[in-house]
Amino acid sequence: MSGQERRQEILNLMGQAGGPVSGERLAKLLGVSRQVIVQDIALLRAADHEIIATNRGYLCAGQTQVSRVFHVNHRADEIVEELNIIVDFGGTAVDVFVNHDPYGELRARLDVHTRREVQRFMDSINSGNSSPLLTITCGDHYHTVRAASEKLLDEIGEELLRHGFLKETL
Repeated sequence: MSGQERRQEILNLMGQAGGPVSGERLAKLLGVSRQVIVQDIALLRAADHEIIATNRGYLCAGQTQVSRVFHVNHRADEIVEELNIIVDFGGTAVDVFVNHDPYGELRARLDVHTRREVQRFMDSINSGNSSPLLTITCGDHYHTVRAASEKLLDEIGEELLRHGFLKETL
């Protein structure tokens, strides 16, 4: 199998998986080393394939994605934990919004899909120039979450529930 064929097969395998695929698993399936997979992923990214590395494996963001709204509640000091759950399971926190009685719906775009982006968001919040939306609704807020499959959204919901954050899924 040529390098080009292998890279196409990597894209195919990621598309069929319905969730993150580890570099180790790709290497085993394709009969190459994990380092070859890492190099192939770099070449695919250079060819404009939006491949996201999560702690559970690689995802191709250009694939068809599904979304779901999660109604959550937690303290401000738990934002990092909540967002890391979403990104660690291969999701993207598209936005955050609250329903505030006098002001109605207040929504902010996030587009957070890596731990690095979670940290950048928190650095911005912690700079002192702004506060998280959840502070005006006693922790009650919503996230639109996008992922490669319904299965991943289910796993994100289960993990949010396990941590006591999830109120309901819309």
